[in-house]
Amino acid sequence: MVHITLNVNKSKYIIDVDPEIPLVWAIREYIGLTGTKYGCGIAQCGACTVHVDGEPSRSCMHTVASMEGKQITTIEGISTDNDHPVQVAWLEEQVPQCGYCQSGQIMTAVALLETNPNPAEEEIENAMDGILCRCGTYPRVRKAINRLLKKT
Repeated sequence: MVHITLNVNKSKYIIDVDPEIPLVWAIREYIGLTGTKYGCGIAQCGACTVHVDGEPSRSCMHTVASMEGKQITTIEGISTDNDHPVQVAWLEEQVPQCGYCQSGQIMTAVALLETNPNPAEEEIENAMDGILCRCGTYPRVRKAINRLLKKT
């Protein structure tokens, strides 16, 4: 066990952990932010997506030690009252069903719209393609993103 300092949602956390544990476990078990979900552990489902230095990234694939000095944003960090425009659009379009993948979906959509505020359908499809949704909410995800495009 070693002291690891993580910058998560603009707050500094010093945790005593095995430096090789995945970031997702540090976020959930040591910091207590449970919005980031564990899905597959091999970066294939996207449920654990967070932003690392502003880029969407699968937190199951990073060791906690490799994240020192990086800025990490979880679903809890994009808004204080669940009022981020993407979260609002998700609710307006009733995107969540079981909800398990939604943190990853939302974090990916936020990153997409921050880098490309007016993506074409193909760009939306490519960005969101890596997030698995067992409930099949893909059409509502696209509809929610397109709702945001109509507001701009």
